[in-house]
Amino acid sequence: MNTREQYFGEFGGKFIPEIFYETFENLIQGYKKIKSDQNFWNEYVKLLSTYSCRPTPLTFAENLTRHFGGAKILIKREDLNHTGAHKLNNVIGQGLFTKIMGKKRVIAETGAGQHGVATATMAAKFGFECTVYMGAKDVERQYPNVFWMQKLGAKVVPVHSGSRTLKDAMDEAMRDWSENFTDTHYVIGTACGAYPYPEMVTWFQSIIGKELKEQMLTQYKTLPRAIYACLGGGSNALGVMHDFLDEKKVELIAVEAGGKGLDTNMHASRIASGKGIPGIVQGYKSFLLQNNDGQMSDTHSISAGLDYVGVSPIIAHHWQQKRIRVEAATDSEVIEAVKLTIKKEGIIPALESAHAFAQALKEASSYDKDEYIVINQSGRGDKDIFTVADAFGDDEWKSFLKRKVAAF
Repeated sequence: MNTREQYFGEFGGKFIPEIFYETFENLIQGYKKIKSDQNFWNEYVKLLSTYSCRPTPLTFAENLTRHFGGAKILIKREDLNHTGAHKLNNVIGQGLFTKIMGKKRVIAETGAGQHGVATATMAAKFGFECTVYMGAKDVERQYPNVFWMQKLGAKVVPVHSGSRTLKDAMDEAMRDWSENFTDTHYVIGTACGAYPYPEMVTWFQSIIGKELKEQMLTQYKTLPRAIYACLGGGSNALGVMHDFLDEKKVELIAVEAGGKGLDTNMHASRIASGKGIPGIVQGYKSFLLQNNDGQMSDTHSISAGLDYVGVSPIIAHHWQQKRIRVEAATDSEVIEAVKLTIKKEGIIPALESAHAFAQALKEASSYDKDEYIVINQSGRGDKDIFTVADAFGDDEWKSFLKRKVAAF
């Protein structure tokens, strides 16, 4: 194939060891085939409509709108998907693809655990053997998801190397795949990695934006003025934004993890910080947090799912073309956004999603009252109860944990 098809501007590509060459060629040809097959897409949509909660609702946040006095705030409710996040969209698509390829085992990496739970769920439904790699640091802060992955039949492998987060889990998954690619499909969870993964994951996740466009035109007779989404690897951001890229009047805002602040080394902002350097990691070229020797830097975020050193090459390209604006929200801003959204709307966003809330709520009053802005709520926050309770300084929760520990 024309190698330029594997790039998005200057980003992307397929930087892989020779041992993977045939596997990726088969993957690319198979992906091209299913993408051109309307019957495959119809089966995919039908399965999500009966197994998950598609189309997910578009909720008017009336109280937040009144509180800020600017744009009408709408929330695209990916948290209502089966398994609690947008991740199921991608894994169901890749699961159907795995069946077509005739493979019997799937592996995945996960940070927040939502992709791991979704992959384990898909494997249980389709009858695949499943192994999930997860940074040891993330295992500790997202243990409820580890519990459910194991109960769903997946083998969860903690990764103790490096920063013990998402980047390291992805490295270990690649090592596994290099030894087992004949019968194993690697279900990458975000729009990163070697081609065709960035494009394929975006294609499956684009169901979010397709629904949103139809819902906006049907329910409100207009398109939104702006769409906000959190930005780790990029799957939920691209999912909601892809079908709006040609709608120039719709502003697209992706929000990275500002951590302890962009003036510190404790964040995961590749673009908004200006500290990301173009480079190659895990099979693709994009902006990476790395030192001058090309070694990947440690990252930090209160949200495990945004704690990643790279960013989708598709996002990098559209930012470079000034189509997607990239901002960053700090840990403290995220916690305040969670508190306010819970109080005003009775909705508990995942810490990842709360980055989008933080930025949208910061800017809501700058829009006219007859304009609509949409926040893509990529996941629900029950998985974050330990982190959120700690950040809230909840003494009753701490007492509860002490009693439970004592009971053991």
